[in-house]
Amino acid sequence: MVGGLDRPTDGEITVFGHDLAQYDEDFLATFRCIYVGYVFQLYNQISTLTVLENVMFPMQLAGWQDERIVNRSEELLDLVGLTHRSDHFPAQLSGGELQRAAFARALANDPPLILADEPTANLDLKTGLKIIRILEGLKDEKTVIIATHDGRIIDLSRRVLNLEDGRIVSNGS
Repeated sequence: MVGGLDRPTDGEITVFGHDLAQYDEDFLATFRCIYVGYVFQLYNQISTLTVLENVMFPMQLAGWQDERIVNRSEELLDLVGLTHRSDHFPAQLSGGELQRAAFARALANDPPLILADEPTANLDLKTGLKIIRILEGLKDEKTVIIATHDGRIIDLSRRVLNLEDGRIVSNGS
């Protein structure tokens, strides 16, 4: 609901001053493009686009200038260590590479909110630590909400909510 993908059955969900329950899908699509970066557990890469094109896509939707899109995409692929795979298609990547490509795409529009579902689940130790360092750097400038079982991420968190069967069972700091 925070990312505008689902609507509450009752009440409201206010994110960045917008009650998302009150808006139509056109507004929500624009909201998601500008305000939210998603790292889905199953990557959600567009199979007919290269890694570079997948990272560029959100910026194209937002209407960025071509030169800025290319520069930002290359910067993000370098950040996640995928520059050498930029012309490959999702089917040509390992699970860890797909996860890193999804992470780069989530950061593309520099959104104020990052929603990540198990962002280190398919990564080797070294690459997982790299993503954790990136997340750690983001937490002072963005709202980062992560669903994870990775204790390394939990240890970096300012607030931890433990869920069981969709309900909060503990609310720690």
